[in-house]
Amino acid sequence: MTTVIHHNPACGTSRNVLAVIRASGTEPIVIEYLDTGWTRPQLLALFAAADLTPRTALRTSKSPAAELGLLDPSVSDDAILDAMLEHPVLVNRPIVCTPKGVALCRPSETVLPLLEIALTEPVYKEDGTEIVRP
Repeated sequence: MTTVIHHNPACGTSRNVLAVIRASGTEPIVIEYLDTGWTRPQLLALFAAADLTPRTALRTSKSPAAELGLLDPSVSDDAILDAMLEHPVLVNRPIVCTPKGVALCRPSETVLPLLEIALTEPVYKEDGTEIVRP
């Protein structure tokens, strides 16, 4: 199994996670989900593997979640999932899949337990903040 990152290149956290993966010596498969979209089986499988629900994977800021009425607690997971299929930006990111597991990697450090190869050099976020030191 290879490493896969469901990535939004416009997202700083997603770019940071991609940099950490690459710093481990792994070149992941990068899926720019805003371009490819999602399928229901794909999201259900990712959420199950990462122990997420549509509600816990919902991006609530910088997305149309509020405009679509998805923040109301009475909205069902099925309705949120339907909205995610129509508006891929509603899925929080990045989601990383490796042989060690699947996780929504926010904050960036969340990716570290998924790495197969230990980092040999420090990795820094775009703002200069250290993510990890080996």
